[in-house]
Amino acid sequence: MAGLSFYPIKMKHLLRTASFLTSYLWQILANLLILLSITGLSLVIPRIIQQVIDMGIAQRDTGFIVRSALLLLGMGLLTAALTASQRFLSEWIGGHIGYDMRNRLYDHIQNLSFSYHDHSQTGQLISRCIEDVRSVQNFVGSSIVELAQLLFLLFGALGVMLFANWKLTLIAILPIFPLVWLTFTFGNRITALFFHVDNVLGDLSARLQENVTGVQVVRAFAREPHEIQRFDETNRAYYKARVRVIGEWSKVMPSTDFLVTLCTILILWFGGSMVLNGTMTIGEIVAFNAYVLMLAAPAQQLTWLVNAAGEASAGARRVLEVLDTKPEIVSPVDAIQLTDMRGRVEFRGVNLIYQDEEHASLSDLNLLVQPNQIIALIGQTGSGKTSLVNLIPRFYDVTSGSVLVDGHDVRALDLLALRKQIGIVLQMSLLFSDSIKANIAYGRPDATEEEVIAAAKAAQAHEFIVGFPEGYETMVGERGVTLSGGQRQRVAIARALLMNPRILILDDSTSSVDTQTEKLIQEALDRLMEGRTTFVIAHRLATVRRADMILVMNKGHIVQQGTHEELLSEGGLYREIHDLQLTQHAVFVEEVEEVEVPEKRTYHTQDLG
Repeated sequence: MAGLSFYPIKMKHLLRTASFLTSYLWQILANLLILLSITGLSLVIPRIIQQVIDMGIAQRDTGFIVRSALLLLGMGLLTAALTASQRFLSEWIGGHIGYDMRNRLYDHIQNLSFSYHDHSQTGQLISRCIEDVRSVQNFVGSSIVELAQLLFLLFGALGVMLFANWKLTLIAILPIFPLVWLTFTFGNRITALFFHVDNVLGDLSARLQENVTGVQVVRAFAREPHEIQRFDETNRAYYKARVRVIGEWSKVMPSTDFLVTLCTILILWFGGSMVLNGTMTIGEIVAFNAYVLMLAAPAQQLTWLVNAAGEASAGARRVLEVLDTKPEIVSPVDAIQLTDMRGRVEFRGVNLIYQDEEHASLSDLNLLVQPNQIIALIGQTGSGKTSLVNLIPRFYDVTSGSVLVDGHDVRALDLLALRKQIGIVLQMSLLFSDSIKANIAYGRPDATEEEVIAAAKAAQAHEFIVGFPEGYETMVGERGVTLSGGQRQRVAIARALLMNPRILILDDSTSSVDTQTEKLIQEALDRLMEGRTTFVIAHRLATVRRADMILVMNKGHIVQQGTHEELLSEGGLYREIHDLQLTQHAVFVEEVEEVEVPEKRTYHTQDLG
């Protein structure tokens, strides 16, 4: 009985999803009433058949047989209508619960901190939102209703049987007890197996998502056979996990079939003896056998329901794992609404250590930035540049110290109000599968068409946009792949311009484009930076020369700060970077000048012959 005692613990995840049912109590009650009506009609039918045998057939009463047949026909039509209504209502409830669960899961994922997404696979989250919610929805929409009907039939048939002949009832239900025990122990095993199946399915989804997203890299390096093999390995693991479920199922089903057959054998043996002794009529034994089959069928169906419950419980566990994850970064209850931001930013003794990392990304960092200043950050990869700017919009929280905007600790500010006043343009800006107009207006969906066009013109994007046949209604592909890198950047700049942010963060926005496009983007950025506190992450010194302050970072520390001229005269790391880039540029020019252009040759017919 260990499996039986442990089984409810396995179901605790599924029971917790009952909170999604509270919005549909009236529909659920109506569904239960319909089920009770269907069960009542089902319990009456064997009694009518008994009377047809004992009173109609035995006494050759044709009229009684016809009336009973018409009554059964009417009951059948009524049962069919009720069953159709019950099925529609069950699917309606299940569909709405799935809709609510997906929405809540998606909303929660949107609010989870960056640190959570840093350690989560996209495919796993997609699998939980779709497959795991589907398993819960199917159980609530159909299986749980069948379970309720099973219980109604179980107690109804058992009550009628005990009233008719309690001795035969006790004999007939003896095989039901091992059947129920077998079913519950099966449920204990199948839930764990389905949890493994769902995890492997999440891995399969993650593998598929990763390879579809990186298809250009795969083909560029001719790694299709390698990726096909990796997908096959994950797909095979999913197949084996499903086969294990089928294996458990194949062990249980023959046993349940045998036990149900044993019930019928006991009825015929002992009930037949009672008929021969005259203590029961033929009609009674037929009706009694019908009730036993009515009782055995739900017990047998319980195996199917436990299978569905096991799958739903595993899905519910994976969904609840996400819902139980508390967002690390949220607005405080008494958050300050900083609606009129000036743009003064201060870092006081800031230390930052990312989750699961031993070394600090930022150490004892102090910095004061006045409104409208342009701050440039340079340094080697991993020096802490992006970590520093990510603290301003609270993508991450400091481990110790504080980041202040206009004198307020960002942890005391309303998160949405803070981020709405911070514009970000990344090196590879993401665009959504929508129109160019919708992408520009993403931060301000209420913006007018004139405002969108004005932002695009300021970002040097209007000219290429109107060159498309659909203009601003042109649909861009997934992640904006139908646009060139420079076009994506200018759309992203227009998106930031339309928000009119007080603080602007530019993360190496011109490093991956050609010189001509860089010039256009730089002109757009110059307009974007006017009258705003701006943080510019760059690797090219030409990009940061005009900054009011340049921060040279190394291993999480600000090792130098000042203007371009001040840092050059000071020497140190900045001067080394400056001289290295000048040397590289000079070598490049020299190599270009040394390239000989081959003279044109005039080919004659005899030369080609």
